[in-house]
Amino acid sequence: MNAAPQRRRSRRHAGELRLVLRPLFAAQPRALRWGMVLAALTVLAGMALLGLSGWFITATALAGLHAATAFTFDVFAPSAGIRLLALGRTASRYGERLVTHDATFGALAALRVRLFRGWAVAEAARALAMRPARLLFRLTADIDALESLYLRLLVPAAAALGAALLAGLVLGTMHLAMGVALAAWLVAAGWGIALWISRRARRPAVRRARAIETLRARAVDLVAGQADLAMAGRLDAQREALAAADRQLARADLALNRLEAAAGAAYGGAGTLTLVAVLLAAAVLVEKGAIGTPAAALALLVALTALEPFAALRRGALDAGRTWLAVRRLAPRMAQAEPAPAPAAAGPGDPSLAVRLENVVASHPGSAVRVLDGLSLAIAEGERVAVIGASGAGKSTLLALLAAELSPRQGRVGARPACLLTQRTELFQDSLRDNLRLADPAAGDDRLWSALHAAGLEADVRALSAGLDTPLGEGGLGLSGGQSRRLALARLFLRPVPLWLLDEPTEALDAAVAHDVLLRLAQHAEGRTLVIATHLRREAALADRLLRLEDGRIVADLRRGGGDAFDAALRQLRAD
Repeated sequence: MNAAPQRRRSRRHAGELRLVLRPLFAAQPRALRWGMVLAALTVLAGMALLGLSGWFITATALAGLHAATAFTFDVFAPSAGIRLLALGRTASRYGERLVTHDATFGALAALRVRLFRGWAVAEAARALAMRPARLLFRLTADIDALESLYLRLLVPAAAALGAALLAGLVLGTMHLAMGVALAAWLVAAGWGIALWISRRARRPAVRRARAIETLRARAVDLVAGQADLAMAGRLDAQREALAAADRQLARADLALNRLEAAAGAAYGGAGTLTLVAVLLAAAVLVEKGAIGTPAAALALLVALTALEPFAALRRGALDAGRTWLAVRRLAPRMAQAEPAPAPAAAGPGDPSLAVRLENVVASHPGSAVRVLDGLSLAIAEGERVAVIGASGAGKSTLLALLAAELSPRQGRVGARPACLLTQRTELFQDSLRDNLRLADPAAGDDRLWSALHAAGLEADVRALSAGLDTPLGEGGLGLSGGQSRRLALARLFLRPVPLWLLDEPTEALDAAVAHDVLLRLAQHAEGRTLVIATHLRREAALADRLLRLEDGRIVADLRRGGGDAFDAALRQLRAD
């Protein structure tokens, strides 16, 4: 009764696996295939080396029993073969490690780029801000888990299959039935144990992966929100939640360790059975005179090493649950076509305009509420416009549309290339220089110093012992609020675009710093179009035109010098 749902799940899992494997192998196809070939060659060379060495030692000992055979026995060809196999095994092992790891890292890097580009589209920044931890795990932990799929499953499986075929071939030259039976037994036992372990390990591996994610998230919450937790009296509760996640991780680790021990015992038992069976079969063949003693030694040593490559699957089988979880998470993203570059807004159509909106309807992702409803607007090149209105009127949404961070549900948006200065200053744990170069990766130090001078931050940076190489902490730790805002302003000056979008650029700054920032903005905005979303009088005073939004519609369009209405609207805004 459960056969049909089981088949559907199997088909779905196979489809998800194909969706992930296709881009994985497309990134480094030749290198990944060569890595599997070299891994197989390494295993085969090792088996051949041990088998030939055993045959040579046995044959030499037997030849030395009689003077006639001692002088006629050829020791040079086998010894040359042993040296060749030893050198070949060393070279193939080195090549396999080099090729497989380099190919894996290259393929995973390509997948990360593909995944990250999937977020570099309209509305991506908002989604990223809503679920930063989850998406970060996709980009790091889930992609890293795919390393096990290739290095610990596919490569060992290919090498183990080669080992089974070689063992069957060698013993098949002595007795066909014995060779076929050994190859079939090796594949059935080696892959069967790995499959059994992977099924048993799936749940604890998934629990372990989720426990690690929970542990990381709760640890970050405890460290970043320590002050808030202390004020709310929730420090002990957060510590207990962290300890609970750690206990869950420990239980999953214990279950996996037990399975690893069971896998080791299973492979050890299978290896012993293989050796005993080959020993008995070789003894029968020697007794019948079908093979000699050196050939029997060769058979035993080949059988001794034949199951070892299958034992290498053990680690991959234990990680299979984590790998399948990553595949399920990543498959929907991989199913999407490679995203086209974000439409940095089709131009406004009229060379005299910087912005044109026609009957635009916009909503927040996942919401049916219209934040902007039938909005039409034209802004001329070089015009300075302040968008005012109550919180929730749609000011930030309008800027997100112009920056192509949000797609309209209806209507057309056309704008010149723009740079958005958001309310929050986004700085990263990196050097001051690299934080600036986010705006222009090719900018030299002279241009960076010029931008810092224009933003009023040059003297502060020169006073630092490391200058532009000064490392910043997470979120720009090490700079004051005013310095962080000036650094964001310097990045704005480095961005060569004709349209600046400013979302409350001086919010949370003291009056003196705010007025200095606005003065510098006004000085360097010459020839550019400005659109400022604000509820502060000092910011709106930069504008020559005021647009009042209410319920997603423009209810007032006022121009400086067009009467008292413009000045009256300014006076209604919040003062410093």
